[in-house]
Amino acid sequence: MWARRLERLNELLQQEISRLILTLDNTDIGFVTVTGVKLTDDLYQARVFYSVLGSEEDKEKSREALIKAIPFIRSEIRHLENLRRIPNLEFVYDETPARAARVFEILNRIETENAPPVVPPSKPRRAKTNVRKAKSSKKK
Repeated sequence: MWARRLERLNELLQQEISRLILTLDNTDIGFVTVTGVKLTDDLYQARVFYSVLGSEEDKEKSREALIKAIPFIRSEIRHLENLRRIPNLEFVYDETPARAARVFEILNRIETENAPPVVPPSKPRRAKTNVRKAKSSKKK
């Protein structure tokens, strides 16, 4: 039962933090996606995994802006009635989407390199049919 509650709290925090990031008026935050939240068993720490679409500079600016927004996010999370404790937040860049894109790119390249050459279709041949004439025999 405790594992299910922890999972639900992780999902709740992910949704709320995502919503709160959208409401921030900070222009330094790029296209940030919260990919997951991992609460500790004692609910005092939460690792917030995020990804950013953009350059390395955008990622760095977004990281700094998220760190500055931690007090605001914690104060807003305080209003959730499902939490007895307000966890300390730690933002961790999630490289999973970038790795997945890289693997997908490599697989596509391998597929195109190993593809058989395209042969133009030839004229379709008529199939020869063996029609056997049945001898009719009448019984007398």
